[in-house]
Amino acid sequence: MKTPSNEMTPQGAHATLADVAELSGVAVSTVSRCFTDPSRVNARTRERIERAAEELDYRPLSHRKKMPAAATRTVALFVTDITNPFFFEMIRGTQQQLRAAGYNQLLIDTEESDDLEDDLLSSLRGSFDGAILGSSRLSDARISEWAETFPLVTFNRQVRGVSSVVIDTPTGVVQAMAHLRSLGHTDIAFAGGPRASWMSEGRWRALDAAAEDYGVHLKRLGPFTPRLTGGAAAADALLHSNATACIAFNDLLAIGMLGRLRERHVRVPDDVSIVGCDDIFGADFCDPPLTTVSAPTEHGARTAVSMLVAQMDATSGTSSRREVLLPTTLTIRRSSGVNQPT
Repeated sequence: MKTPSNEMTPQGAHATLADVAELSGVAVSTVSRCFTDPSRVNARTRERIERAAEELDYRPLSHRKKMPAAATRTVALFVTDITNPFFFEMIRGTQQQLRAAGYNQLLIDTEESDDLEDDLLSSLRGSFDGAILGSSRLSDARISEWAETFPLVTFNRQVRGVSSVVIDTPTGVVQAMAHLRSLGHTDIAFAGGPRASWMSEGRWRALDAAAEDYGVHLKRLGPFTPRLTGGAAAADALLHSNATACIAFNDLLAIGMLGRLRERHVRVPDDVSIVGCDDIFGADFCDPPLTTVSAPTEHGARTAVSMLVAQMDATSGTSSRREVLLPTTLTIRRSSGVNQPT
């Protein structure tokens, strides 16, 4: 999507990050790095970006004053994959809570792309008063920069100084590991999500930190695309790892693994156990029904809206930023079973 060059900002009509990227012939993410962490961009590229920015009269977000409410009565909800059932409850929760508060919802799919997410934030900025970033793939620096220009809450992403709602799935996957260990599994794999996923990294760190205490030999697989299609590659990697159980990044990946294992005549849970994360709609309908970490997604979405509305309604100089951590539970179904050594 191209960004209109006449987008209005508090200082008047200015170019956007995407305009600078197009003129200088680089990616939006490279322009972002140039202004937030110049040492990561080589001198020649940096000079080209700076010339383009000067020509377009572009000023980095950190150099602008915070934008007053645009009075659109609209909040933008950014999600990484609109087809992922995990976001269904989030979308429903935010929409209902926003309607109760007198706001409309603008739903935006970033397609697992940090560049697209940043581009859409730039091009659509005049269309919303505040935003909720669901599982954002942007860098911490970039999220912080955006948070200085309009009310912002992150969901399942934590950045210092930015309001956030995080579902405590790292603790949940450790509970899943304890469950598998109680069934006799000592070789357990983690099938990771996208490389840029803050949550995937957090779940891995939690598992890695707890593995020794539980007497588990832990293996990291991936990264994998967090969709059903990614499950085939994850299942094949699992079979080559010699692990007897696997904790998947999310339920879609886990359900995709179940299908691939069935194709390869591997029995679940007799031959290998599979655990998912999120307890999405359909997790209890697959064959076998999926053991998974259940998340209070709709409640978290409503909480994020309440936090955002508090920001938008706050009087000047009043800080309403805070962090909320919501607990999870392990839902045990038939995809996990006793390890049966051959």
